[in-house]
Amino acid sequence: MAKVKLEWKRPMAFDAYVGEYPEPVKIDSEEKFGGRGYGPQPKPLMLVSLGGCTAMDVASLMKKMRVDENVEDFTVEVNAHMTDEHPKYYDKVHVVYNFKGKNLDREKLTKAVKLSETRYCGVYKMFRSFADVTYEINFIED
Repeated sequence: MAKVKLEWKRPMAFDAYVGEYPEPVKIDSEEKFGGRGYGPQPKPLMLVSLGGCTAMDVASLMKKMRVDENVEDFTVEVNAHMTDEHPKYYDKVHVVYNFKGKNLDREKLTKAVKLSETRYCGVYKMFRSFADVTYEINFIED
């Protein structure tokens, strides 16, 4: 069972303790709602969860497929559109995978992304229940 605990730091800030990890994740609201820049807002952290989940999958798969040595840099960007009406939520999400290196095995890297997107990343599955999720892959050869 997953568990988080939030401790109120006032006026709208909280320390979020995730599982057994000892350091808190600091969160706050927008300034117009009383936030004071204590930490990021909760909704963008959902995008961090999606990006982190798929990035870790892809990194693990790159190693298993033995293509990680040719990848000098790997980034994942998550861009999202939020609805205008309350409750506001992300209705469109676009994930961008960027691979940089020499002699990149595009076929295996693409397979790693597709496996994460369709099979391994549970956060992808959760997002699909409320958003249109798309992705793209960029290869930057040195």
